[in-house]
Amino acid sequence: MADREGNSEEPLWRQRAVRRSLTTAQARAEDRAADLVRAAWELIDERGTTEFTVQDVLARSGQSVRTFYQAFGGKDELLLALLEDAVREQADDLRAVVDEESEPLARLRAYTIRLYAWCEPADTDRKPSSHKQLPIAEFAVQLSNLDPARVEATMEPVSLLLLELVDDAAAAGVIRTANPERAAGLLKQLVMYSWHRNRYIKDPELRITAEEIWDFCLHGFGADPAD
Repeated sequence: MADREGNSEEPLWRQRAVRRSLTTAQARAEDRAADLVRAAWELIDERGTTEFTVQDVLARSGQSVRTFYQAFGGKDELLLALLEDAVREQADDLRAVVDEESEPLARLRAYTIRLYAWCEPADTDRKPSSHKQLPIAEFAVQLSNLDPARVEATMEPVSLLLLELVDDAAAAGVIRTANPERAAGLLKQLVMYSWHRNRYIKDPELRITAEEIWDFCLHGFGADPAD
């Protein structure tokens, strides 16, 4: 006989109890996964490398092997979670810096300079991130060789913000580009490749600077710096 509160053969009180149980279990699983992520960041910040084991993470977090593999398929999936964390922080920071400017070209410049700061080859106190980014950046480079689509999807928040800024600048007539999406991709690759190159140059005076990149982009966009 159907329950008077609904048409389901299963009493609604039972459905509510199951939903409540699932919600509690989900919250608990999310908390445990967050503990594992925090532990991994602590190890990276202390050691400056991703050369740690799953057992190191378990010892630091106080979680079990079973809990780890319920949350992550392995160490690489945990590192991907850290990369996603880093990209979210980066995107939020870039948005905050960009929103301090009102003119389209100034906003695009603010993005470029700040993205460069995120991509500096050395982890220093001047970097905007809350954790050491170089080990995760190196992991991203390795992963991009194996699964570039996954890395590109992870970077989407940063990429979409840049495309928005290029679109706005093009619409305002302060830059000229026939294809804003490709122009945004070129700018992003230029900044990020400079990180890959600069990391091998020990003398900071010889590294390509953020201002040099921006000046090059201005010419590429056919922009008038006076605008």
